[in-house]
Amino acid sequence: MTATSSWRDEVVALIPALRAFAWSLSHNGSDADDLVQDTLIKAWTNREKFEPGTNLRAWLFTILRNTYYTHVLRRRREVRDESGEYAGTLKALPTQDWSVAIRSLQTALQKLPVEHREALILVGAAGLSYEEAAEICGCALGTIKSRVNRARARLLKIMDAEDATDVMALETLPVAARA
Repeated sequence: MTATSSWRDEVVALIPALRAFAWSLSHNGSDADDLVQDTLIKAWTNREKFEPGTNLRAWLFTILRNTYYTHVLRRRREVRDESGEYAGTLKALPTQDWSVAIRSLQTALQKLPVEHREALILVGAAGLSYEEAAEICGCALGTIKSRVNRARARLLKIMDAEDATDVMALETLPVAARA
């Protein structure tokens, strides 16, 4: 009888004890069987690490226990979703429409006079009040209001839109697109 077959026979003799321990941890026959199988695979794969003369039972039980706790930690991060209901709520909207619209808006903005573009971005995209924008630009409140109004009208014309609902409003742009 070789050393490998002797080792294998000792491991096989411990399977009932391993299954009992696995069941005591999982309280489920199917999970216990899976746990024992994982333990045996790990033990066989790492059999050269077992030191002959040491306690094989303790070594196997340690592998089983560590495997069980690894599964428990993994399950905490997982969501049971047999029906796929939860997975159905996880969806990302296509970004192609946004990127085309953003590129179109950026192109149109570049065609505006600098002072109109600046006023529109400060009020529309940055969300500043007319007063704050006027202070930043160093002009009167009425001037800033006029620049924003003219910029919006010119932007609609450049983008060949009839009203603001035809063009994506600056306020609805994602934060990353505003920059």
